Amino acid sequence: MPTPRPSRRDILTMAAAAPALTLPVAAQSAVLAAPGSQSNAGYMRFTLGDAAITIVSDGALVLPTSGLGVNADPEEVQAFLTRYFLSPEENYSHTNHMVIELGDAVVLVDVGSGNRFVDTAGRLMDNLSAAGIDPDAITHVLITHAHPDHIWGIRDDFDEAILPDAAYFMGRAEHDFWMADGRVSSMPTELQQFAVGAVNSISVEGAEWTLLDDGQEIAPGIRVIASPGHTPGHMSVVVESNGAQLMALGDALTHAWMNFDRPDWVNAFDMDAEQTVASRKRLLDMAAADRIAVLGYHFPFPGVGHVMAEGDAYRFVPSVWRW
Repeated sequence: MPTPRPSRRDILTMAAAAPALTLPVAAQSAVLAAPGSQSNAGYMRFTLGDAAITIVSDGALVLPTSGLGVNADPEEVQAFLTRYFLSPEENYSHTNHMVIELGDAVVLVDVGSGNRFVDTAGRLMDNLSAAGIDPDAITHVLITHAHPDHIWGIRDDFDEAILPDAAYFMGRAEHDFWMADGRVSSMPTELQQFAVGAVNSISVEGAEWTLLDDGQEIAPGIRVIASPGHTPGHMSVVVESNGAQLMALGDALTHAWMNFDRPDWVNAFDMDAEQTVASRKRLLDMAAADRIAVLGYHFPFPGVGHVMAEGDAYRFVPSVWRW
């Protein structure tokens, strides 16, 4: 199943800041504007068994909705977004990172985009500090996949690893895909900048990579699950402690409504459409059957909830915050 690729125009029209959403008059009551001069918190904490979990934001991305449901009727996609009180023009999505403190390990999942991508993201390090997390205390960095908003923040302004004392992990298939000879020139023109950024990030000075296969642990209670499709070696992450489980989905699912209600619809950045759908449904079935909590990287902050099966579809049920 071929997947339409995002055009250069789609990539370059990511907004530097999210403008007010434009919705039909009937949906205007659902629009919430930016907070103005005040800033919302960029982190949220909870526990999972003996694990302390902090969700830390890297900011947000703004993309055209033309990249959603690219294998579906565009009018049906627009109707879906409008029905869910979402902009039919702009897809505003959050970037939710997980910090896991379990035993002697302090694990950061993905490193954000730093200052190399869009102005609305790149806030991870500031929000780690705001959350009281010392970057030097991070023992493990786990990369779900090598797209810009997940790995470009690995380098500091001197092109060295921003967390030089951490151990770095990523999927073997993901590493081998991006680092293959001739990878950049083999990519579609509009995606070559993604490939260059992936190669530069993986090759950063000061990061020694441990490559992972499906099911491997990086620390006691923290393992990866192969979930290819969005990229060839995409990995999801499972934390388990005292019988409680949480699965960080990475970009196996990127939309908290569409990917659940229409799991067969794929997005422009899903590199293998058929494999994306297969991985997505497998994770959804696993989470629903075993009542595993999930974290969606691009879900509304903090992005944590559960999966409820509804016939051939699913529903994301956000978890209740506790103060």
